[in-house]
Amino acid sequence: MRQRRFLHRIFFLYIPLFFFMGFALFPYLWLTISSFTSEEKLYDTDQSPWSFHSFSLEHYVDLLEDTEFLSWVWNSLFVGLASTIFSVFIGALAGYALARLRFRGSSYLGMGIIVTYLVPVSVLFLPLAYVFYNWGLVDTRLALILAYPTHLIPFCTWFMLGYFKNIPADLEESAMIDGCTRIQAFYKIALPLSLPGVLAASIFAFTFSWNEFLYALTFISTDELKTIPQGVHGQLVLGDAYYWGKLMAATFLGSLPIAIIYSFLSEFFVKGLTEGALKQ
Repeated sequence: MRQRRFLHRIFFLYIPLFFFMGFALFPYLWLTISSFTSEEKLYDTDQSPWSFHSFSLEHYVDLLEDTEFLSWVWNSLFVGLASTIFSVFIGALAGYALARLRFRGSSYLGMGIIVTYLVPVSVLFLPLAYVFYNWGLVDTRLALILAYPTHLIPFCTWFMLGYFKNIPADLEESAMIDGCTRIQAFYKIALPLSLPGVLAASIFAFTFSWNEFLYALTFISTDELKTIPQGVHGQLVLGDAYYWGKLMAATFLGSLPIAIIYSFLSEFFVKGLTEGALKQ
């Protein structure tokens, strides 16, 4: 019986998981090997793309010397952190208000927020471009910091709404009986208990801001102000000419922060998603 259960786990769990991991990691492994392959061997059709006989940093050196890659990293980091903090802060407040406060039209307001989140970015960028042009914000980081929350705040509000509903309201009511105000009950009781949800929403918001391309392409034109996706597309892809070595190096470096974040905070991310999805 134990041997049968062991074989069942191997054939129906480990082997499918092995193929899935190979499929998921295949592009990342290929770009990593290509980024450390010299230019001459990278374009050698007689050589297997999986052969790794020599180690070269020329693509990384060319990327840092010939482009504004460090500026792109700083812009992506600054815009991502600013829009994430702003969106999660507003989303937590709005989600808590919709979960705890009873007022006329609260259910319709929550439904409207969900509908707003479903509006695609490709629909919003044209009216936002008109507004930012009239405000004089085009070609500034502030344009991206204000544009990203239009998509992130509805998600964070909807996500935190479900999470706060999962926290017993008796805890906050007891604190308010002891003299806490509603705001104090929020940041002393509800917010610490919802920390996994806050981290999950923050990870999603930062990932979206780090990888977003359409808003950055629409609002930013100066090379020093571009984010990583836009900078890589603008300077490493010129018409039908692809600088594959530097493209692979930029993709590898640009994906490291997100990979590190998910590696260390994946437990909080999964916990926040599962607890926010369950209703007690």
